[in-house]
Amino acid sequence: MNEYRAWFQCLDDECGEEYNLDEVIYRCRKCDNLLEVVHDINLLHKRTPQEWKALFDDRYRRQVWPYGSSVWGKKEWVCPYVEDKNVVSMYEGATNLFWAERFGKQIKIEDLWIKMCGNSHTGSFKDLGMTVLVSVVKQMIADGKKIPAVACASTGDTSAALAAYCASAGIPAVVVLPKDKVSVAQLVQPISNGALVLSIDTDFDGCMEMVQKITTEHNIYLANSINSLRIEGQKTISIELCQQFDWEVPDWVIIPGGNLGNISALGKGFLIMLELGLIDRLPRLVCAQARNANPLYLSYLKGFKEFHPVKAKKTLASAIQIGNPVSVNKAIKILKMFDGIVEQASEEELSDSAALVDRTGTFNCPHTGVAIAVFLKLNQRRLFKPNDRIILVSTAHGLKFVEFKIGYHRDEIKGVSSKYANMPIELPNDYKAVKDAIFNRIENLEN
Repeated sequence: MNEYRAWFQCLDDECGEEYNLDEVIYRCRKCDNLLEVVHDINLLHKRTPQEWKALFDDRYRRQVWPYGSSVWGKKEWVCPYVEDKNVVSMYEGATNLFWAERFGKQIKIEDLWIKMCGNSHTGSFKDLGMTVLVSVVKQMIADGKKIPAVACASTGDTSAALAAYCASAGIPAVVVLPKDKVSVAQLVQPISNGALVLSIDTDFDGCMEMVQKITTEHNIYLANSINSLRIEGQKTISIELCQQFDWEVPDWVIIPGGNLGNISALGKGFLIMLELGLIDRLPRLVCAQARNANPLYLSYLKGFKEFHPVKAKKTLASAIQIGNPVSVNKAIKILKMFDGIVEQASEEELSDSAALVDRTGTFNCPHTGVAIAVFLKLNQRRLFKPNDRIILVSTAHGLKFVEFKIGYHRDEIKGVSSKYANMPIELPNDYKAVKDAIFNRIENLEN
């Protein structure tokens, strides 16, 4: 892999300061802007587009370490710096691209797909970025750097991914969570994997502020998406989408947005494919925000001419309950390049949308409900052409949010009417009562 090169570079084009990937750095020392990982494109151009496609297809889901991972199967484009022996991988990626045929027929959209990123080791797309970040840390430690631990602020999914990958690598993990603002399933994951879990009486933005102070002063490595290594893994979602369609480009990709690293990553994945000739056009990107945590949406309404953080209100989509996203500048840059759209969804809209699509065979987290609700809004505005291929990105597994599911079907969520509630019917041990219940349901479905 030594023939390929990548480095950190300042996002500000006028600055352009460069740093090695083995440096503990998250912002430019010269201008304090965020960094991004930049690859030597001239070296990557030594392979033709067809050669890259053949290489990636040959590795896909194969048991040859570490290339069977859909992230490390694109190692040259992701992080050539890490030696294979220091890769920390759970064979992430290669998740199901679910054809939402039945749901699509209901709304007269035939080419509708859900990218099930939650079908991953810890149940969310965060695995894609964490495998890269923790692998780099393991490589740095092997090279003699003193890194006592890796830390993150989280609303749940990031902490689960960090704890699992650090546990596999034997690296201490520190997780800072907002007290009483994550699901039980999300809380138990880092606990089970042996992380030091700190439950702080604040919101995510407060946790983020705290963890940045800790990592700045004590050489503990920061694992949030402000660290652009995370973006490198997450950008493989775009590459994999095209790969799963035999390298055809979808027309639309809709994804929930909180800290906004993922919308940035999606764009970066499509851009590198375009630059290296694997695709010949870009899709349109849509960032879906919860109305209770919508700073990017408010900026979009003003043409991105200004951005102001907000105090995020409580939302069922807890992982995107973020009022001051660290990757906002990256996200705005990408959305402008992709003729992007930002739309929001209310608590009732996201809840009903998740439940509606569940009835066609999925099991959606509330964040995916935000993406579905936004999709339905855009469809009502007739933004989609009849033959458009549309991808909804599902970011986490629904089983991580059973309290949300149960609360919805019990009609116990404040402000949500639970249009599609479906609770068990309690019956005596009586044949006629059971038969009547069955055929009443069948008749209602037929009507």
